[in-house]
Amino acid sequence: MASLLRQIVAGPRARHPEAGLDLCYVTDNIIATSGPSQTYPQRAYRNPLDHLVAFLDSKHGKNWAIWEFRAEGTGYPDELVYNRIRHYPWPDHHPPPFRLVPMIVASMRNWLSGNELDADGVGASAAGSASPTKKLTGKVLDRWKDKKDHRVVVVHCKAGKGRSGTMACSYLIAECGWTPEQTLARFTERRMRPKFGAGVTIPSQVRWIGYVDRWTKGGKKYVDRAVEIVEIHVWGLRNGVKLSVEGFVEGGKKIKVFHTFTKKERLVIEGNAPGGAGLMDIMYELAGYGNSPTTEQEVLDEAKAADAENGTKFATRSPEQSDIPSRTKSKGKGAPKLISKVARNSPSRSTASVGPGSEKNTKSKSSSSATSSTQSLSKDSKDSIDPEPGGMAVILKPHEPIRIPNSDVNVCIERRNRAPASVGLTMVTAVAHVWFNTFFEGNGPEQDGNPDQNGVFEIEWDKLDGIKGSGQKGTRAADKIAVVWRSVEGEAKESVINEPGVDSPVPQMQAADWQGENDQDPDIEKHLGLRVQNPDSTDVSQASSIKGEALGEIENT
Repeated sequence: MASLLRQIVAGPRARHPEAGLDLCYVTDNIIATSGPSQTYPQRAYRNPLDHLVAFLDSKHGKNWAIWEFRAEGTGYPDELVYNRIRHYPWPDHHPPPFRLVPMIVASMRNWLSGNELDADGVGASAAGSASPTKKLTGKVLDRWKDKKDHRVVVVHCKAGKGRSGTMACSYLIAECGWTPEQTLARFTERRMRPKFGAGVTIPSQVRWIGYVDRWTKGGKKYVDRAVEIVEIHVWGLRNGVKLSVEGFVEGGKKIKVFHTFTKKERLVIEGNAPGGAGLMDIMYELAGYGNSPTTEQEVLDEAKAADAENGTKFATRSPEQSDIPSRTKSKGKGAPKLISKVARNSPSRSTASVGPGSEKNTKSKSSSSATSSTQSLSKDSKDSIDPEPGGMAVILKPHEPIRIPNSDVNVCIERRNRAPASVGLTMVTAVAHVWFNTFFEGNGPEQDGNPDQNGVFEIEWDKLDGIKGSGQKGTRAADKIAVVWRSVEGEAKESVINEPGVDSPVPQMQAADWQGENDQDPDIEKHLGLRVQNPDSTDVSQASSIKGEALGEIENT
């Protein structure tokens, strides 16, 4: 029964024919596996840890070590794998904080080159009594033995697919000279069953693989610095959509919401929000009709920053005309277009520009019958008409600066349709997000590690990440977004990160609690479907709630 459960959970992932475990050899020295477990009930449907260790011991002796990327916790203590483990945790379904990439790649390279893990601060207590001469002698002997018994790196996350695939591909690019296309194809070939899709599918993770390729070609120089999100421009924004800005904290183990835009921070330049025909259209979109799926090649093109510039019929401006002038245009692309704050033919006015004076003047010109009719409207009716106004061109401008402590930025989008207040429920019809890194969007690798001080990241709806690693985003919440960013100046917020050398110690990160229950991602419970309304979020939206009890949830293992 347990074996059957493991086969069902593994699903499209290939299983090792000899071991009967959910693992594969990406190359001769890189093994990808799903996260093993030592406790029930996970042990019944995941790789049993003792079975995995027994297999690795039989095939590789002591020449194997684990690299784990689970911010949710490994599911086992380090002692059960002889303390031969490296910890670089970050949340599921997301790319890694890029500052971890040089450390992960270097530590894998050093282990495969013959270095001991205790040289990087792992297992120091066990080796602390050995003299320098004995340690050096042992190291030479081990390197000689490794010529016969090659070492292997074992990477795992939860499913051994997204996070593990991202770092396996990154290593092959940075240390073996592979191209992104070659690594993605190889990982899919070895990790997935035929005709069951790609191995790495999350667009932001594929984008990170493209970043690794540029980082490698640029001499492996990376500068991590604080960044400010100046404003977000949205084309084709539907009504009832909430946007927030997130980033990594605690070394990448957790994601923090730094700002959620309120209704007062929304400037509608062009009205007539699309997609408001009614419930049947929402159900039609949820069924998948009218949505153009993203192909693997389109995602790869986005990762390599080769998207063609998209035209727009709205009044636009380049970064040179905006409040934040761009120092250098993006190479290979025209200057991104932004929405002008003064539209040529705006049928509607900004919700932020209507003040008390204009409201009073409007009331004075209204007829007594119109006034009486307006007063007869209930509060629920007014909110349901326009709880969060959209438009064909909308600018989100924060009242206070949004500052992220590093170069990794995540923009989240959620669309809701609120039922009457008496019902107390909200229909969540869209959930999506996108990660980008300002060092790469600012052409850092192409400018000898000196990125632009500001810039614009733009992306279309179809290329955003879906729910829990899937391609499902629900109904369309917007057509395209452009995020205007700039580096934070006047503060010691910049870190130059170089890849450690072959004989240099490589730090690792603090492991998450292996027993789980780690608060890693504020969006982990987001789902499509009905949700209980939260009265505390009325400043953001009458329909917003992340505290609601799920009536239906999508689970992607």
